[in-house]
Amino acid sequence: MPLSGEAIRTMNYVDDISVTLRRILSVLPVLTPEERERIAEHIRHAEPSYETVIAALTAK
Repeated sequence: MPLSGEAIRTMNYVDDISVTLRRILSVLPVLTPEERERIAEHIRHAEPSYETVIAALTAK
């Protein structure tokens, strides 16, 4: 079954998220431990989270 345009656009958004995560990973070595922890906390509290989206996709 072919994908709708909306599904394809949504998959492109996921690709954009992956690019952003790669950029975050690439800068981590230059950050101090305090900066790394602050960013980790920021990510933990971001909403919607990746887990929230996965739960919505798999909900019946």
